[in-house]
Amino acid sequence: MKAKKASETLAISTKVVLPNDTNTLGNLFGGQLLAWMDVIASVSAHRHCRRVVVTASVNNVAFNAPINHSSIVTLEAKVSRAFNSSMEVFVDVYVENPVTGNKFRSNEAIYTFVAVDQNGGPIQVPELIPETQEEKERYTAALRRKQLALILAGKMNPKDANELKKLFVD
Repeated sequence: MKAKKASETLAISTKVVLPNDTNTLGNLFGGQLLAWMDVIASVSAHRHCRRVVVTASVNNVAFNAPINHSSIVTLEAKVSRAFNSSMEVFVDVYVENPVTGNKFRSNEAIYTFVAVDQNGGPIQVPELIPETQEEKERYTAALRRKQLALILAGKMNPKDANELKKLFVD
């Protein structure tokens, strides 16, 4: 199975926040944003392995700023690391003011997807090759997040979490 570059997994989607997407304050519903992020993240994961993928977890979501009605929202998803059958996908959300054109990063999320066969069982995915500095940082951090999740689930002994230990031991 041939490894793939992180750049090959990039998926981008642009939306306009319409009235039916907003809450009573005129801001985008968090659940709507989560749905948009899940879809674009699944496209990224699919591009990495070219197989059916299912959402395994939403590891982190940061709603750093509200997104107002009529804003233009661009979601960028890219696989940050591939493991055996799972892939971590990082989603960055940018908001563009429709009048000024000013853009800023408002939200981010980390999703995990698993590639599955025709029976729904997990299957192996290709390795990921990070190239840019940001891709390399996210690649390294993904292993720490996975080790932490395994420890919290009781599936890994903390003593075996070598990447996590690097944060605390000189």
